[in-house]
Amino acid sequence: MHELTTDLLVIGAGSGGLSVAAGAVQMGARVILLEGREMGGDCLNFGCVPSKALIASGKAAHAQAHAAQYGVADVTPQVDYAAAKDHVADVIAQIAPVDSQERFEGLGVRVIREFGRFVSPTEVQAGDHLITARRVVIATGSSPLVPPIPGLDTVPFETNETIFELRERPGHLLVIGGGPIGMEMAQAHRRLGCAVTVIEGARVMGQDDPEMVEVVRARFDAEGIAIAENAMAAEIRGKAGAIEVAARDGRIFRGTHLLMAVGRKANTDRLDLEAAGIETTRRGIKVDASLRTTNRRVYAIGDVAGGLQFTHVAGYQAGLIIRQALLGLPAKMRTDHIPWATYTDPELAQVGLTEAQAREEHGGNLEVVRFACNHNDRAITERKTEGLIKVMVVRGRPVGVSIAGAQAGELINLWAFILANRLRMKHVANMVAPYPTLGEINKRAAGAYFSPRLFDSPMVKRVVGFVQRWLP
Repeated sequence: MHELTTDLLVIGAGSGGLSVAAGAVQMGARVILLEGREMGGDCLNFGCVPSKALIASGKAAHAQAHAAQYGVADVTPQVDYAAAKDHVADVIAQIAPVDSQERFEGLGVRVIREFGRFVSPTEVQAGDHLITARRVVIATGSSPLVPPIPGLDTVPFETNETIFELRERPGHLLVIGGGPIGMEMAQAHRRLGCAVTVIEGARVMGQDDPEMVEVVRARFDAEGIAIAENAMAAEIRGKAGAIEVAARDGRIFRGTHLLMAVGRKANTDRLDLEAAGIETTRRGIKVDASLRTTNRRVYAIGDVAGGLQFTHVAGYQAGLIIRQALLGLPAKMRTDHIPWATYTDPELAQVGLTEAQAREEHGGNLEVVRFACNHNDRAITERKTEGLIKVMVVRGRPVGVSIAGAQAGELINLWAFILANRLRMKHVANMVAPYPTLGEINKRAAGAYFSPRLFDSPMVKRVVGFVQRWLP
């Protein structure tokens, strides 16, 4: 057994762990990084990167089939599903060097390609290494949740960890789960020539504003994607190429392939957390507002900490850890400024409170302003006019923004900045946006807030009348 000591031990080389390791070593700390699987974690290998690459393939196929509106003849796209997966693999390969063992070793991080497990409150074993660290950061992420549905163990099925290796195009893909992963993969596969049915036990995209979800639903309906809501899977049967999903209410769904996309579970099984005195909850490792576990030497970040499961959240939390563990400064997690996006077409994005949450929290002090995408000139030129922006405002300060439409994931960035810095609607109104851009939608939303105050105010009219009479 090789005994090692270090200032900081990072368990998990996903987005959060890599951010902590890179920041810490460049600030002068001794860092050891453990990873028993692929460098880059879920985001690079099975999540954000490959899914967006496959979505891009689907968009290219869809554009060929819907070009007549631009004066270009529609054609039936010739989809090579295996080649689309080659595209996905190439995208991963282009990004992988940034997350590679070689890069981090070049920065000065000691990388050990083993899983880690606690053997005491201060020691972690990884292969034949016994590591003692002043501080430990657990960043082991999450894995697909596979629920114990009767019969699931008798049929082949995909998860986000296997779907990108599938080379044969599904004839009819059944997707159990109508969250972001399920909906993104449903649309991508439909555009690549598959029949698709989404089977959701409650309502699809249930964490988002229902008004925004309807914008996405309308497009899914138009593209021929079947969506079955309140369809709790009770039994799965069949074989490869002929799979049936039976819902509790008696509905039967038939397809050739099955994708399980019902959620995520924290990766804690290998860690032997009890040996370190680290408590867990149903969602993951128990942490306080500073992301510290019940072992004060150990922090947990990202999906394994049981909060918002987004790559950018793990990156944000990594900064909080650097502040505390390296600089000894206080830092606490906040979530009111965290945005998220679902990369369907049209996209859906959110930051802060939804309308329902804002009404519950702020009651009569809430104002909701809207601006429809079909009044934006750039959206009209691109013929991408579906959707709207909705801003929840309390006494001049935005507390939440919902966007459904083209490039919603880009448009939400401004509002994430506004909420992070606790700015007001006047700051958005003061911005000058280039014309014509989709970004004008944000400024027009601010205009929708101020217009009644300017144009419907008797006081403003009296002031203007006075100035016009007396101004030389």
